[in-house]
Amino acid sequence: MTTARKTTTVLLTILCGLLLTIAGLIQRWPAWTWPTLAVLLLVVPATVFRIASLRRGPMPVSFEEQLTASPVERTDCHISQVSLPSLWADYNFVFSATVRWYLVESPGNTPVLNPAGLAGEAVLNRARAITENREPGQASLVQHELSGALSRMCADPTGHLQAMAENINLTLLEQDQERLIKLAKVRKDKAVWEHQRKYEQSKRQYLGEDVLKDTGSAVVWWLAKNDEHVERTVADLALLAQLTSAANDTDVPERLQNLLSQQSEGPADQDFAEEDPAAGPQERTAADHLSGFFDAMGFPEGDVRRAMVAKQISDIVKGQNRHETAESLLRRFDPPTTFTPNDGEQPNPDADRPDESSGPPLT
Repeated sequence: MTTARKTTTVLLTILCGLLLTIAGLIQRWPAWTWPTLAVLLLVVPATVFRIASLRRGPMPVSFEEQLTASPVERTDCHISQVSLPSLWADYNFVFSATVRWYLVESPGNTPVLNPAGLAGEAVLNRARAITENREPGQASLVQHELSGALSRMCADPTGHLQAMAENINLTLLEQDQERLIKLAKVRKDKAVWEHQRKYEQSKRQYLGEDVLKDTGSAVVWWLAKNDEHVERTVADLALLAQLTSAANDTDVPERLQNLLSQQSEGPADQDFAEEDPAAGPQERTAADHLSGFFDAMGFPEGDVRRAMVAKQISDIVKGQNRHETAESLLRRFDPPTTFTPNDGEQPNPDADRPDESSGPPLT
């Protein structure tokens, strides 16, 4: 029986004696009951102590040995700025921690002169097995992983001691961290560029192989764009024929030539005919058809929209391996800007080039 139980039993015995005394005084018990009551109050607690000691049995030998055994000696040391490999070559983690250990009986009783070295080596080997399979960009996550893996006492390979680590700190060199940030930025920019390139390719393919494949496809596309306004689509049929011919570097079909009768001779053609009546009719090029389209759409000379749309049409033509036609369109509607040096100013080739973001794309 423990000391607490003994104290409780004595207090209960005294309390019971007081209660019985009060009851005897109130009930006016006979005088012979008082000696009997005193004997019971002494005999009952002694009997309870005796029974409890018999039920407990002898103290276990192992527990007695634990009481007499000498306390286990535990020591520690600090590991600072140790380089550990990561999954990427030339990117190493920097490891710091507090190593704790205690010696155990080893086979042959070989003395250990430097237990701190054995404990540090055991902890570093355990940490290295984890870090060499982790990417350097996950240093903070790997630090928590090491805190859990190294928090348990484990035997070193020689069996002389048990070791663990705490207060773990895992970082990267500042230069390596900056390189990782730059690499991440490059990867993100490349992903965005790839999406933009695929979008432009898809857009050119859609315009060149679907919308502007022929005049009929262009008419259907224009009809859908104008909310099924048939009258407007019919009025723009000549424009669509010219645009389709310019995109495919072909002549307008003969069945649509009559639609171009009012556009086949512009003011410049009439002036040329008046100056040289003997000159015969010249074959209209893709640039001529596109110019007629611009005139019909109300894009006058010098309008930045002419260069913008011509640039998009040129990209479509290039996608069909018609580089000469594409170049002729650029020379006609988006020529390179010439610059005459004046007062030491530097040329700016992009000053007069229209901004492609200034107007809606042709979709």
